[in-house]
Amino acid sequence: MIEKIFDDLYRLEIPLPRSPLKALNSYLIRGEDRFLIIDTGMNRETCLKAMRSCLQELNVDLNKTDFFITHLHADHLGLIGHLATDTSKVYFSRAEARVISGNEKPSAERRAEGMKFYIACGFPEEELKTAVENHPGFRYSPQRKVDFTQLQEGDTITIGGYAFSCIDTPGHSPGHMCLYEPRKKLFISGDHILIDITPNITNWADLDNSLKSYLTNLMKVYDLEIDLVLPGHRNLIRDHRKRIDELQEHHRDRLAEVLVALKEGEKTAWQIAPHITWDIDFRSWEDFPPVQKWFALGETLAHIDYLKAEGKINKREEKGRFLFSLVKLSGTGLAF
Repeated sequence: MIEKIFDDLYRLEIPLPRSPLKALNSYLIRGEDRFLIIDTGMNRETCLKAMRSCLQELNVDLNKTDFFITHLHADHLGLIGHLATDTSKVYFSRAEARVISGNEKPSAERRAEGMKFYIACGFPEEELKTAVENHPGFRYSPQRKVDFTQLQEGDTITIGGYAFSCIDTPGHSPGHMCLYEPRKKLFISGDHILIDITPNITNWADLDNSLKSYLTNLMKVYDLEIDLVLPGHRNLIRDHRKRIDELQEHHRDRLAEVLVALKEGEKTAWQIAPHITWDIDFRSWEDFPPVQKWFALGETLAHIDYLKAEGKINKREEKGRFLFSLVKLSGTGLAF
């Protein structure tokens, strides 16, 4: 589906099969002699077919097309290997370019370390293997290495009548980046702000206290003059401050649920996760597919990290397992 938002700016709806996200919002901007595509869809034939159909309808020449990727998740980055040409610039945040380009640890080593950590957090090993085998981030990422044009806070991308300023917004991912057009009061949010779902805030080896970072960066954009937010999924957002207030409240409630779960006594993150409210169509934690348990455990850990940094809970290790307990039982004291 193609939706014209403004002159020379279009939303391309790219389906995400068997994903609760349903679709990705890719954005196309037409300049005088080049195009810019913002986010791409998963590295799947269904996504590629939909993207190519949209580009054909809009008469887009990929040899005259550049790309901006908001963050490293496969639903945003996955098709870049198919779409970028030798003449394309692929703009990406400096922090995430380092991870994707393998300048740090190889992906296999990072994955093994991640699995070891999740087992220590209580994830059953066999179920974890199933989750990793079916994880969309592992299955549908680009298969071709791409050279990135690295960006940092304050850099500008100019295309047609638009001049976007880059804003670092880590939290949902280690180097998530948004685009802000102050003259048109337009904000391209990736997965930083979504309208009717909450971005997954997980535990990252590359980002200390990801939830704290996310909440801080929500407030970083709160006072910007924005008339319209173009998010990575679902509907456009007209009141970004109202939505930020709702997201803050959501995480305040989830933090409180972690503390309530620990009133029963010491637990692993895996044992805490079923006490959290999840917006997913299954009756119980046991019914969650392994991949959804992966996402849920990561988000539980992000909330645990926040509370630990706030001095609300303790962490200890016993027989290869991480265990968490309350520092004190009275009150939550959560103010942000």
